[in-house]
Amino acid sequence: MTALVRISGLSRVFDVSKPLLNRLIERLPKAMLTAVSDVSLEIEERTVYALVGESGSGKSTIGKMVVGLLPPSEGAVEIDGIDLASETDAKKIDAARSEIQMIFQDPFASLNPRWRVRDIINEPVTARGGKANGLAERLLDQVGLNAADAVKYPHEFSGGQRQRICIARALASQPRMIVCDEPTSALDVSVQAQVLNLMSDLQEEFGLTYLFISHDLTVVQHMADRIGVLYLGRLVEEADADALFETPRHPYTQMLFAAAPKMDGFGREVEPPKGEIPDPISPPSGCAFHPRCPIAIDRCSRERPEMRRVHGTRVACHLAE
Repeated sequence: MTALVRISGLSRVFDVSKPLLNRLIERLPKAMLTAVSDVSLEIEERTVYALVGESGSGKSTIGKMVVGLLPPSEGAVEIDGIDLASETDAKKIDAARSEIQMIFQDPFASLNPRWRVRDIINEPVTARGGKANGLAERLLDQVGLNAADAVKYPHEFSGGQRQRICIARALASQPRMIVCDEPTSALDVSVQAQVLNLMSDLQEEFGLTYLFISHDLTVVQHMADRIGVLYLGRLVEEADADALFETPRHPYTQMLFAAAPKMDGFGREVEPPKGEIPDPISPPSGCAFHPRCPIAIDRCSRERPEMRRVHGTRVACHLAE
């Protein structure tokens, strides 16, 4: 398969300093937060690539850079060979961005409460000057709602129904790729299953590519073809889903899997994860995970491990073997 998305050396730094006057009075330096640090990966067409990790690991930041909502501080995001940050041809940028849509974490916050559902779903088409005759009604049918719901407002629906409206809006412009930023985390478990099954069906029907962002390993195992594990903005492991769940090689991935709830795990004793994610404003030297790693050695605190292949898995760990 060909790669639809190529991410190379991607970094994003945010200036979280106090206002200039406060810094002058208190004699404070600038505070820079590194949300994403030197991430490189490829997403093949018609596959589901999942990004997992604890809160604050940079998953959503990467998703926003992929769709162009945030510019990268360093590195590049190429969509079908076009770098959205450095490309100067406006038509090429517009064409590339029209092939990507996003489903946000909170369905209610991402829907305009003053607009009817028909206008919300049609917006990706009408904003580019296209005609959307009956489009909203057809898409509502496809996502399991009623065409008559097109005249309603977002507050008249449940959480799961609102997320279906978001999916319909994402499909309106006939994208090749959809970035799904924790699309089920705000939903009940039973509704989560319905939405995930719907997304799987739509992927097969339309040949979609998903960048699926989640911290729920059971959802990822159900959806993903390939998985990237993030820690403190760094990609620490990447492998096909089956290989990763069968043989996780990075200590952080092993910790995540050990802490995840299991259906047959009643009565099991699991040691809770040690420590907290370090401050991204002043991250640890060397491997970012070494303060919490049970097998860390002196080299881990001095030298940042590079991503390398170990038995088919890409992993950033000095002791992966």
